Amino acid sequence: MIEVKAAAKPDERRDFPRGHLEAVHLTGLDFAVGTFEPGWRWSESVAPIAGTPSCQVHHNGYVVEGRMHLLMDDGTEDEVGPGDVFVVSPGHDVWVVGDDPVVVHDFAGGMAKDYAKPANG
Repeated sequence: MIEVKAAAKPDERRDFPRGHLEAVHLTGLDFAVGTFEPGWRWSESVAPIAGTPSCQVHHNGYVVEGRMHLLMDDGTEDEVGPGDVFVVSPGHDVWVVGDDPVVVHDFAGGMAKDYAKPANG
């Protein structure tokens, strides 16, 4: 089997305050490209949509551009930037650092399937 889709022609797009997500769905892979503008913060822009106090999506990501600060529910913190590959478990807040937009590629699947969707559907 070979299945190819262009990330530039996503299957769906979800808009939220100060950002959006584009998802491509393939057999065995749900891929997401998240774009976050300066001033974006998960707890302000997506939490009201998700209905949870922190992000409950697992991420396997790659930062294409920009910087983000990650804060886990247990207080652990880190920052990611261009060229960084990261894994973040559910239970976190995250925000854009600085004045540049952030573009993240996520391969874990949950972001493409569930991110920025209301908890009940």
